[in-house]
Amino acid sequence: MQLHFPVLPDELTSADQKIIEYISSHTDVFLFMTIGQLSASLGLSDATVSRFARHVGCKDFKELKHAVIQQSTEHRPVQKIAAPLLQEAGFTLQNWLLRQQHCLQKTLDQLDPSEFECAIRSIQEAKCIFIYAKNASFSLGQLLFFRLRRLGLSVVLLPSGGAEVLEGLAQAGAGDLVIMFNISRVSREGHMILKYQKIAAYHTLAFTSRLYVPDKQKADIQLYVYQGEEKEYHSMSAPIAVVDGLVAALSERMGYESAQWFDRLRNRYVDIN
Repeated sequence: MQLHFPVLPDELTSADQKIIEYISSHTDVFLFMTIGQLSASLGLSDATVSRFARHVGCKDFKELKHAVIQQSTEHRPVQKIAAPLLQEAGFTLQNWLLRQQHCLQKTLDQLDPSEFECAIRSIQEAKCIFIYAKNASFSLGQLLFFRLRRLGLSVVLLPSGGAEVLEGLAQAGAGDLVIMFNISRVSREGHMILKYQKIAAYHTLAFTSRLYVPDKQKADIQLYVYQGEEKEYHSMSAPIAVVDGLVAALSERMGYESAQWFDRLRNRYVDIN
């Protein structure tokens, strides 16, 4: 959940950011933790956690918990069912599919509909769309590239690393949109894209599994997708579902225009042969 604190300093320490991200992503667990358990989970001292509580305007750890309780939502039935199943030893397809259901439900619970709407509008209005993805997320970038191109949009798939990223990014400017898959963290290239945005004046959209993202690592639009916990196998079910949801929404908005574009292209190809 997206948390709000009585006070949020302009400058947060790395420990502060770590604590906020954990509480945001594990709210239900946090509410039953002692200060010692939270400290141990994060590899921090009790004093650091106490200091964090004061940094965000709370008198102590107890008051911090109270602030979070006031903002917490009801437990979702799907999470109650999925959690114990995920801890069972041995793989079964049933448990695996329940886990995907859990990932999709958590994404639905946390993804901001207004951000999704902004994403649709930004893609539709962009002069050119640049997509950056690497490692396991590269397949997501390819899928989005394929889908948007089929809609007749101007889209470029940036290389996943090295100086070639800069060469591709040099073409982006005002009125363009750069989409990044910063799901678990912001890569070195992702930081570069965000910094270059100040010079080139393009807009940015990021897919992320982090509920708390420091301002310096934030894109203009943030789409939350849940892939599982940090040390679990990271599922692609939720990211793919949101990518497909974006494309489906765009197709509906563009209507007849999007269908006609591909039909005209296909007819030209038939004529050539």
